[in-house]
Amino acid sequence: MKIRKATIFNETKNIYLYENKKEEYTLVAVPSIEWSTIIPYEEELKPLKERTLTSISQRVDDITASDLTNKILHWVREM
Repeated sequence: MKIRKATIFNETKNIYLYENKKEEYTLVAVPSIEWSTIIPYEEELKPLKERTLTSISQRVDDITASDLTNKILHWVREM
């Protein structure tokens, strides 16, 4: 499991990333906003970005959601 830092509501929070290589997915969790998702390896970037942004937008404002989505997708792709 990897732990990354992100700014949410002007506070630095932990983002947890767990990669399951055997089942080919990454689990992403943001406990401070009570949000998580599973990202399959084969999911394409554009639908993934839309799905993630829509889901996070239900928990935080649009600007924070966009920033957080971009960070999460970057971290997932680097794994």
